[in-house]
Amino acid sequence: MIKVTDKGRLPPTRRAWSAAAITLVLGALGWGGPAAAQAPSIVVASTTSTEQSGLFGHILPEFKKASGIDVKVVALGTGQAIDMARRGDADVLFVHDRPAEDRFVADGFAPRRFDVMYNDFVLVGPRADPARVRGQDIVAGLRKVAASQAPFVSRGDRSGTHAAELRFWQLAAADKGGGYRECGCGMGPALNMAAATGSYLLADRGTWLSFRNKADLALLVEGDPRLFNPYGVMRVSSARHPHVKSAEGQRFIDWLLSPAGQTSIASYKINGEQLFFPNAAR
Repeated sequence: MIKVTDKGRLPPTRRAWSAAAITLVLGALGWGGPAAAQAPSIVVASTTSTEQSGLFGHILPEFKKASGIDVKVVALGTGQAIDMARRGDADVLFVHDRPAEDRFVADGFAPRRFDVMYNDFVLVGPRADPARVRGQDIVAGLRKVAASQAPFVSRGDRSGTHAAELRFWQLAAADKGGGYRECGCGMGPALNMAAATGSYLLADRGTWLSFRNKADLALLVEGDPRLFNPYGVMRVSSARHPHVKSAEGQRFIDWLLSPAGQTSIASYKINGEQLFFPNAAR
């Protein structure tokens, strides 16, 4: 039995135990006050290439250390990521389809687009290269794929890579051929499918370098200036969506564009090879 003092209060040791118990209960219920408050966080809608290449796993811990802000990345095809941001379901958009990004800003969904980094697209395929595409001309390579009816895996998911692939096919002015297949999937699964079927595929260099299941695939076409692949970042407009976390989102963008963020991007390498090249305007 708990003994009550002559003033009707619990003894000091019991009061301390009771206060500690109450604190634990309130903390479990999420009522622990400022000390138990969750860290600030933002949602970033981004493309699968930034996630599956491992870039976010490299840079986000550094941003968290600098800012205290958690970042939840939702990795989708660029088209789907833009749709998500248009609905106001993200605070920041970080993608790689410049025409679509410019429309996003022009339509009032972001106040401004910022250059962050770039890499390039590459055409990969069977090491034996039955369509004889090897070289530096992406358009000529696709024409040879079509002419030989070689198997070709397309992401078919409205991603930045898919949009670029369609532009290259348009430049080639060629029927895609009987071997053309759309998987409706991200870069990693598309590479897995190409590896399993001995198909050609357009990939971003970052995901290609980080991809482990290359099987018999080899890099066949690179170096064409048309394969340049810029990435942009945008803060979702609070005028369109008042609930977005503008201040925290801008802190993330500012960090990406800062010397610290740009250095972090440049330092991400696999087997000594740099995957992304920072290009924020100074």
